Amino acid sequence: MGRARLVILVNGPFSTGRLVAVSTPLLELRNLHAQADGNSILRGVDLIVRDGEVHALMGPNGAGKSTLANVVMGHPGYVVTAGEILLNGENIAAWTPDERARKGIFLAFQYPEAIGGVSVVQFLRQAIAARKDLQELSILEVRLDLAEWMDRLGMDPAFAERHLNDGFSGGERKRNEVLQMALLEPMIAFLDETDSGLDIDALRIVANGVRTIRSEHPAMGVVVVTHYVKLLEEIEPDHVHILVDGQIVHSAGPELAQSIELDGYDAWRPVAT
Repeated sequence: MGRARLVILVNGPFSTGRLVAVSTPLLELRNLHAQADGNSILRGVDLIVRDGEVHALMGPNGAGKSTLANVVMGHPGYVVTAGEILLNGENIAAWTPDERARKGIFLAFQYPEAIGGVSVVQFLRQAIAARKDLQELSILEVRLDLAEWMDRLGMDPAFAERHLNDGFSGGERKRNEVLQMALLEPMIAFLDETDSGLDIDALRIVANGVRTIRSEHPAMGVVVVTHYVKLLEEIEPDHVHILVDGQIVHSAGPELAQSIELDGYDAWRPVAT
């Protein structure tokens, strides 16, 4: 949860001397630049996510949307060349991915990897123990929580014994990501094109899972990376941002997504000279 700090309220050129509480953003990106293989991808991204907010990040292919999510998660394939990533006011740009995950950053992958030989319940037991900084976690406790959330997400109980994402359909992989999010209870979750490859029924199941988790954890921030407005009709954002050529070029309310659906991104693309 974002921390509060005290500031002196100023009215015009003179200080009133009155202290007021100002909430520290849950996540703040300041002038964030990043590259991969020597190529600049993010070129000065500024973004503030406060407790409980849902932000949608949209943009054309190659704009840097998935890169942004991966950079915040600490993917080793990207190098931060300038700027800051602040989690509750602390710059985490030098932290490893596991340190970020332990502190409450979660990334639902666009293409979740399969891990043969590791069951869903084994994976979650280790992940939850790491998130809660526990040396050991009761397998019974995990199974009870897992069974409850699988029921709420409409998942077959046998799912827990299957190897992680091994042989899973696209919809099963995405629901498994939402299941992980439910049990890990992150402070902020990035959903990287979670709607990709889903039919409308699967999309609604996944979106309902996200809404259920948010109702249980109303302070959790969410950043939805998507091309399509359909997911945003199911998970209504507070803010929509357009990312073009590695920069956020426009931000507005949920109505912006509908505008993009009708008119595309041409109005925000750089004009060739």
